[in-house]
Amino acid sequence: MKGILLAGGTGSRLYPLTRVTNKHLLPVYNKPMIYYPLETLRNAGLKDILIVSGKGHAGDFLELLGNGHELGVNLSYAVQEQPGGIAQALGLAEDFADNGKIVVMLGDNIVQDDISKAVKDFVKQKKGAKIFLKEVDNPQSFGVAEIKDDKIVKIVEKPKEFVSNLAVVGIYMYGAEVFNAIKNLKPSSRGELEVTDLNNYYIKQGTMTFKILKGWWGDGGESFNSLLKASNLAAGWTNNKIKGFRHRRIRLGRKKTKIIN
Repeated sequence: MKGILLAGGTGSRLYPLTRVTNKHLLPVYNKPMIYYPLETLRNAGLKDILIVSGKGHAGDFLELLGNGHELGVNLSYAVQEQPGGIAQALGLAEDFADNGKIVVMLGDNIVQDDISKAVKDFVKQKKGAKIFLKEVDNPQSFGVAEIKDDKIVKIVEKPKEFVSNLAVVGIYMYGAEVFNAIKNLKPSSRGELEVTDLNNYYIKQGTMTFKILKGWWGDGGESFNSLLKASNLAAGWTNNKIKGFRHRRIRLGRKKTKIIN
């Protein structure tokens, strides 16, 4: 399987921070935002990854990440000439996917969970798609999944009435047929090809599965508040890992156990 990182868009919600750079290159605690989803895909066993960026910033990604070898991946690049929606950006990856299954992640989504088991499960899934869900306090701000009998019956984008509190996270897994499905999508009222419409296509086909995330999820590109929240979450997560390692060293030291670095 191959990984695809979607890092396009104008980032207008984060002006003026994004006036001279792509939002996915903004700092989230101690790393550029794009590092987090890139590491999520890498840790799930995906080594060949395509980054789809918007026009004007592709060189910045290349300057920062190069061929990806320092991060343990092989990176390729594509450019979305005009903003046309998530599904339209994904359509640019058809040649890269090479008729195989793919894992797609939005470049501003940061998750604590290890998704490697879900990736392995999807490898075994005969056809269709798989998405990730997360319980949220403000479902009216997201696309949310309506579930009956342990199956998703539809995804509603920013519902005015309560549907569920399970928001669709920006990680999607698709079979090779996804590119034909994208070609048959109709633009939304915004003039874009929407990922919600793509996912609802799979739901109607009865081939959509899902996984609910347990750890925290941050959407760093939604607003200034979400960027701050993502930074705070990442800081807590990073420092707790460091703290846990130090505590482990102390306990080992008390037992007079030799520590090998």
